[in-house]
Amino acid sequence: MPTIHYVTSESVTEGHPDKICDQIADSILDTLYVQDQNSRVAVECLTTTGLVVVAGEITTRGYADVQSIVRNTLREIGYTDPEFGIDSADAGVLVSIHEQSQDISLGVTETGQKEQGAGDQGMMYGFACNETPQLMPLPIMLAHQLTKKLAEARKQGIIQHLGPDGKSQVSVQYEEQVPKRLSAVVIAQQHKDNISEAQLKQEILEKVIKPVCGKYMDKDTKVHINATGKFVIGGPEGDSGVTGRKIIVDTYGGVGRHGGGAFSGKDPSKVDRSGAYAARYVAKNIVAAGLASRCEVQLSYAIGVAEPTSVNVDCFGTNTVPEEKIVELVKKHFSLTPKGIITSLSLRRPIYKKTSAYGHFGRDDPDFTWERTDKAELLRRESGL
Repeated sequence: MPTIHYVTSESVTEGHPDKICDQIADSILDTLYVQDQNSRVAVECLTTTGLVVVAGEITTRGYADVQSIVRNTLREIGYTDPEFGIDSADAGVLVSIHEQSQDISLGVTETGQKEQGAGDQGMMYGFACNETPQLMPLPIMLAHQLTKKLAEARKQGIIQHLGPDGKSQVSVQYEEQVPKRLSAVVIAQQHKDNISEAQLKQEILEKVIKPVCGKYMDKDTKVHINATGKFVIGGPEGDSGVTGRKIIVDTYGGVGRHGGGAFSGKDPSKVDRSGAYAARYVAKNIVAAGLASRCEVQLSYAIGVAEPTSVNVDCFGTNTVPEEKIVELVKKHFSLTPKGIITSLSLRRPIYKKTSAYGHFGRDDPDFTWERTDKAELLRRESGL
């Protein structure tokens, strides 16, 4: 009998309360990066019914009109109707932002005698596998495709009377580590009262779930759409939102480990963000090179210190050359200091708002430089494969 196990991953739409906060935070970062590429940004947001609170530390020569950024973000997402509990015109916006701590700045700022150090201690993970063309786990890719399809159906009027808030969840059955079928699909989609439960479920099944997941479904796949029967009260009115609370949605859907640091609202001097991007870049190139079919890379840093305190590669027994050799190649061909990561991946650019919904990894976008596999051939050649 084949060995069977299940992996479940979820995603949320851009109108989910936590994602509202992530998008606002990264919009502030992008606004400042347009003006000053050396901006230091660490911004957090909270939202609840009719209210957005923005707090954090910023050091910059630029200026961000936070009130306008908040309202524009809400408008772009689709919160323009008071019926949804918050709207771009009338939401309250509270702002409490101050400069970055000088103690942190001492460790991060590059001088003639010292290279830029890490903005904090911590460990970051990157992961890649050969389950999908994007070298990502299949469950999180399907979950993201479902939430993107929900947003598309709302914005283009493919399904009428939808609200901005929504979630997806998929459970994939694996046999001998290979994804075979979907055992369950779960959708929660905010809607107005003027659509019947039966119509909503049928339209979501036919216009969202089947186009995305059809080839993985069979007669035994369980489908749950708005399992409570109603989802009218959603968004910040239904649940408060906070920046950085969807870190598993942002990464690999629970496959592999996570260091715990969130990404959105942080400039790339914060290794929570840049280190995680670098770890993905390394892991993806290792898998693309054929050195392993599954790979997890862990990096760790000390505040104010440039070189990582550790570099570890785990291929889960799928490696085609010794892991010690892979680590040697990683250290040789990837610059993993904060400055090296920022430079090699061109991270001082206003590219971050679009990372803040539907995942930071597995995206086909040239601005997502950590998704390149430009070192795969070099790794393959020097490994002796």
